[in-house]
Formats: sequence, structure tokens, C-alpha cells
Amino acid sequence: MPSLELPQAPRYVHIPASKENLDYADLPVIDLSKASTLEGRISLSAEVRDAMTEYGFFYVVNHGYTTAQTERIFNIANMAFEHVTSEEKAAYVGDMKESGSFQGYKPRQYWHTDKGASDQVEIYGINRDVSKREHPQILRQFLPEISQFARHNHLNVLHPILRIFALGMELPEETLVNFHGFESIGETYVRLMKYYPRSSDVDEKAKDVWLIGHTDIGSVTILYSQPVSGLQILSRQGTWKWVKHIENALVINVGDALEFLSGVAIWRVVKPPEDQRHVTRLGVFYFGMTDDDVKLVPLVDSPVLQRVGITRRFEDDAAPTMGDWRKGRMTQYSSRALRPFTDRPVEEDAIAGGVVKHYN
Repeated sequence: MPSLELPQAPRYVHIPASKENLDYADLPVIDLSKASTLEGRISLSAEVRDAMTEYGFFYVVNHGYTTAQTERIFNIANMAFEHVTSEEKAAYVGDMKESGSFQGYKPRQYWHTDKGASDQVEIYGINRDVSKREHPQILRQFLPEISQFARHNHLNVLHPILRIFALGMELPEETLVNFHGFESIGETYVRLMKYYPRSSDVDEKAKDVWLIGHTDIGSVTILYSQPVSGLQILSRQGTWKWVKHIENALVINVGDALEFLSGVAIWRVVKPPEDQRHVTRLGVFYFGMTDDDVKLVPLVDSPVLQRVGITRRFEDDAAPTMGDWRKGRMTQYSSRALRPFTDRPVEEDAIAGGVVKHYN
């Protein structure tokens, strides 16, 4: 009988949550276990619709992963950064500028933040089909677990949330699920991410912003909550609010693809509070995107959109596909020709016939 013992991964120890008095966003908490029945999904659809209208973000609990399973994923995530040499990382650097595909490593000092300050964020991206490309030697033993993690997020988290969104828009509940096939051609992926502390002079140059305010490229982003504060969201009142850590919860937000179909959220990453400023910040994400061939036009059959009005970012015949939009945003993100926005501290990109705003 084959051994059921998992390969060893050194334990990653999270520091305690910040004790500083931060201005937290009062985000709703959605119990995903209720999504197992149609009645539960209908009930949750009203909660989620209100959350997206007011905040653009919400927490998810009872998502099917235990605390131990989540800790295991963070242990594996840290291996990608602390147990792979610089030379081997260089051999697996992704070509997102050229291909628009976020697979492989993104090294530090790759992205623009503000006033020319470079980022200190390291990323390893893994397509939900983990066999699409080679991986560093030490990570290969963990690929079955990473593959299972991707499948769980796609089928047990992303799809239920999409059904709830569809019901909230008074559409057949498989409408959005049908745009997000697990086996379809697309770039939905697992992201492992590590933020490193920056020098005080670089932070001063960038006004303590580590990643400028932006929307995500895809449809739904799933973030596994961790205790180092840094994530902020832009409220409807125009102020930035911190996102609080909840153990073994997920933080959910929508990106461009669902904004084109319905609505949007804006977020940024800033320097952690004083009592966490000296530590790295390890993140685990699942970035959901529609299939590459989905045309990003409003869901005009939604009675909700018909009642509140449909806002188009593009004329329907000029709207990009998910593949075109993804490639446009990824290839321009780190080398943008920015135009100042006059009435707010905003920079703009022109991509695929549309405009993307970055909030400083």
C-alpha cells in the first residue's frame, strides 16, 4: 500500500495580529456552508449583493478548508521563497510582460508604485493546471497538494460564490459558473506572494504605499487571511479602510471581469502598522478569471441591471475578451505610460480600448 505521509514542509509561523488602533472596514461575513442548498444560496445572494454594493469585499467562513489545511498551504507557500535559491528562481521567472500569463516568479523591483519607487514583492504563480510548466525542484513534491488546493478553490469556493452572484442578479445560477470552467482555456491560478520590508527612504518616496490602489484583472479574487496588516480598501466615502485578519477566513473581492458584467472594488497594499513593520508578509491567493474566450459585456438579461441601469465600459462590439484584457493589463502593468487624472490622485492606462485607473 502506498504511503499516505505528506512531504515535510517547515512550519511557517505567523506573527500575532497588530495591536494598533486601526480604522478597519466593517466587512460582512458570509457563511459558505449555507450554499449547499438552493434555499441557502438564495438567502446568501441578498447578503452578498448588499456586501458588493456597499464594500466590494466580504469575508467567507466555513469554506471547506480546516485551519490545519490552511496552515499547511502557508508552509508550502513559504518554501517557494525561502527554500529556492536565487539562481533557480531566475530560471523560473515568468514572462508576463510578453505573454500576459502570470506563471512562474515575479522578482522584486518589477512593478511601479509611486514616484519611481520599486516594489519589494516576490510572487510565484501556478496555473490551476500545475502541469502547464516546470517548477523548482523542491516544489515538485508538493504539486499534488497545490493541484488539490486549486481544485478546491475553483469548485468549492469560486463556483458557489459565482452561483450566489448570479442569483443576486436574478439570473440562472449557472450563468457565471459557465464562464469559469476548470478545464477550459484560461489563466485562473494560485498565487504565492511575499512582501518584504522596504527602507524608510523608499517608503517615504512612495508615501508608504507598497502597491498602488487598483482593481484586479479577473473576476473573483480569493485571499487567505493572514495576520500582517497591509491590505486597504477604498470606501464609498472615499477613505481607505484596513482589512482585519480573521483566522481561517477568506477575503473575497471582484475584479475587472465582473465589473464589466456588474460592479467593482478598489484596493491597495500599504506599509504594515508600526508593530508589524519589521516582518515579511506571506500571502496565498486564488485568482479567478473567466475563460479566455468570454467577451466582457454586461449581462443585459439581468432584471437587476435592467432596474438599476447598465453602465458599459465599452461598446458591445468593441468589448475585449478575457484573454485580450488579461494580456493588455499584465503586459502594461509594470511599464505604463500614465496620464494624470485631474480631480483625484489617480493615474490612468489605456488598455484594449478601455481605461484602467490606479489610485495613489
